Amino acid sequence: MWVPLRISYLLVITLLLFENVLGQTLNIAVIVEKRFELARQAIDNGLKKAKNDGKPIEWKFIVLDTEGETKGLCNMILANKPSLVINTVRTPGSNYYKLTKAIKETLKNLAMPTLDLSYGSTDEYQLSGWNKNTENERSYLIHVTPPGDSYTQAVRELSIRMDLATAGILYDKSVIIDHKYARLLENVPTRHIMREVSESYADFENKTKVIQSTDVSNYFVVGTIQHLSNALEAAQKNNWKPRHHCWVLLTKQEGEPLCESCANHEVFFVHPVDADDKRVGTEGAYGNEKLDGMFYEEIAYYTVMRIFASPKYSKEPITASCAGESTARNDYNLTEALTSSKLQIRYGEVLFPNTKHSRSGHQIIRMKVAHFNYTTAKVRQENEKGYFVYSGDSTTWQKNEQSSMEQFGSVTFYRVVTIVQPPFVYEGNGTGPAFRGYCIDLLDEIKKILKFEYTVYGVEDKHFGSKNKDTGQWNGLIGDLVKKKAEIALGPIAVMAERETVVDFTVPYYDLVGLSILMKKPEIKPSLFKFLTVLETNVWGCILAAYFFTSFLMFIFDRLSPYSYRNNKEKYKDDDEKREFTLKECLWFCMTSLTPQGGGEAPRNLSGRLVAATWWLFGFIIIASYTANLAAFLTVSRLESPIESLDDLSKQYKVKYAPQADTTASTYFFRMANIEEKFYEIWKNMSLDDSLTDDQRAELAVWDYPVSDKYTKIWWTMQEADLPKTFEEGVARVKNSQGGDGFAFIADATQIKYATMTNCDLTQIGSEFSRKPLALAVQQNSPLRDQLSSAILKLLNQRKLESLKETWWNQNPEKKNCDDEGKNNDGISIKNIGGVFIVIFIGVVMACITLVFEYFWYKNKKPRSKVVSVKDHMPQKK
Repeated sequence: MWVPLRISYLLVITLLLFENVLGQTLNIAVIVEKRFELARQAIDNGLKKAKNDGKPIEWKFIVLDTEGETKGLCNMILANKPSLVINTVRTPGSNYYKLTKAIKETLKNLAMPTLDLSYGSTDEYQLSGWNKNTENERSYLIHVTPPGDSYTQAVRELSIRMDLATAGILYDKSVIIDHKYARLLENVPTRHIMREVSESYADFENKTKVIQSTDVSNYFVVGTIQHLSNALEAAQKNNWKPRHHCWVLLTKQEGEPLCESCANHEVFFVHPVDADDKRVGTEGAYGNEKLDGMFYEEIAYYTVMRIFASPKYSKEPITASCAGESTARNDYNLTEALTSSKLQIRYGEVLFPNTKHSRSGHQIIRMKVAHFNYTTAKVRQENEKGYFVYSGDSTTWQKNEQSSMEQFGSVTFYRVVTIVQPPFVYEGNGTGPAFRGYCIDLLDEIKKILKFEYTVYGVEDKHFGSKNKDTGQWNGLIGDLVKKKAEIALGPIAVMAERETVVDFTVPYYDLVGLSILMKKPEIKPSLFKFLTVLETNVWGCILAAYFFTSFLMFIFDRLSPYSYRNNKEKYKDDDEKREFTLKECLWFCMTSLTPQGGGEAPRNLSGRLVAATWWLFGFIIIASYTANLAAFLTVSRLESPIESLDDLSKQYKVKYAPQADTTASTYFFRMANIEEKFYEIWKNMSLDDSLTDDQRAELAVWDYPVSDKYTKIWWTMQEADLPKTFEEGVARVKNSQGGDGFAFIADATQIKYATMTNCDLTQIGSEFSRKPLALAVQQNSPLRDQLSSAILKLLNQRKLESLKETWWNQNPEKKNCDDEGKNNDGISIKNIGGVFIVIFIGVVMACITLVFEYFWYKNKKPRSKVVSVKDHMPQKK
């Protein structure tokens, strides 16, 4: 009998215990947003399903207004004495951070077991200090990131896979992404802009155009199916087509975007799929919001079921006070209850955090990336590119082996305005590119770094840019940037203060460049008989007259003097040299006396020797003077310009000078003159101020007239000379200038250098002044400034800029091989000294003619008869 009684006793005890467990009700407080009806409905369905499965639970929804006050939050939570709190207030973003922070701080202070389903991961900002939880606190304060927050990570992954330089993220009110603004593309080299748009088509179109104005050409459209359909319609209407625009449509909803008018258009469509790679239909309680709906329903149901299955989770109502301090909860181990089994939802498994490793749970979701090609209206082709598998902090890309994402990113496209100024920019020859030159090559090098495409057009008015005083409008390159006709202004653009008020400049890409002076080289006509021009004609005449006069005088003295050889042969008959100074001999003597050979034997008579000595002294002076002047004349004949600087120009009146009208050069001189005028007015006002005391006036004594009027006179002279309208006109005036009517053209030093490089008749005078850096210009506040500057600095470090300078200056095919003036000064040109060889040739020819004459004269000469007496030849008797 005792055995059946014992069995009955044990059965009764078991039934009583089971009845006690079933009788313990689990109170749950569910915190939801007022506008997040889906979460309330899904959790309600999950809890109802658990209750229908026999679990004694009661729950109460605490509906909060995200824009409302947080006072009384603690009392609302403790109202039904919960043993578990489920929090679905989603985001810690800027609009809701106050509410989210209050909820989490309150729950932590109450030590309330909580399943937190807010958006965000484990950093301190998002979880409001939950990342600092102790191990005990992590056992009952559980955070799981909903898939509604995870799926937007596809923006980051696609930006990396497609290697996007820019990205515009347009999302609607169904998307909570504010809190990811700084971190979504952190450490990804993609410049991005995020904008929320309404469901209105017009609002989407306007916001997109605003983003486009910031040079963004890749767009992520995140939101509902209707929102994505608006994006397709807007892209088709505004011709935002592939290559120049890339569209990625991202949604967590079921279904596909519709576009009635799409044709010849391509987009990427990214959406979640279930574990079997199938789309879940839109039928059922949650319509096309199945991803969120099924997550909230299943996690609520699973949590309740695991709590009742866990012996380490107490169902007793928690005793807490809003005024008290938090205490340890050792009998509410929610983590162990949730991790003791697996929660598999149709879209993917939910992983819960444990107390030792992960601090946040998540659902593994798979996002399919498909390429839609709309060939004609209502006809599209779908090409699967791969899947993103999101699992917490890691994302795996499972791609189609034959697909590559990099090729689908839009090509960033810029409009570039330029101005022709060789060698920086040349016009094309008609068969190749429209423009070429230093700046075009520079832009191509930057293009390789920044990966963009561009189109170049020439500025209509052919000006760099100046401001109209009357209208305040800018013309030229700067005007096109201000009017947003172009994104980049390319050319040798000088950085000036007034230009910096309306546009932005990059770092300089070229050396400092100033203004310089262009003049015509002095015309030096070579002459074969240059040595004859050392002395003037009348000097040569006087020398010849002196020569003949001296020769004739020496001949007369030799005939008349009784001491000459002619008249005293007996006295000099024993001398070795016997020289009779006939007229011919006197001419020869005087000529040879001027040469290093010397004249030979001098006359015997004293009078003749005095004449010879006088001639020697005269010849020495003439030869010395001629030699010195010939050397100086041949070497200094390449006269240096008497003008070496702007000061030299301003101090003379023969050479006119002027800059090109409406250029930085003319602006410089106008302003300098204006500054002088203002200083003069200040000086005049002080000088005529009768209120000054003698001591004060003495202190201004240095101001008797210290104000220079240099630039005032220069500007007046320039206006009198008539400023050339174009650079070509200025160069032509320089080339056509003659002698005293010369013209000096003042212009940009690089223009002057190029003009002298391509024209050997021109020369650059003096050093540069008013130097300024050359840079590229972009629209004001454009992000292009930093990007272009970074690329230019990179090219500078790689010495690419030096290579461009060498190519377009030293190796320029337009460069003329002009005579090197420095080299010419090293010696005498044959053009100037060649006459002496002609003299030798003439002398040789005359000698040959004389030889022929002498030969025939002697041959045909009749011998003279001479009468000889016998007496003269007979010997005389002694």
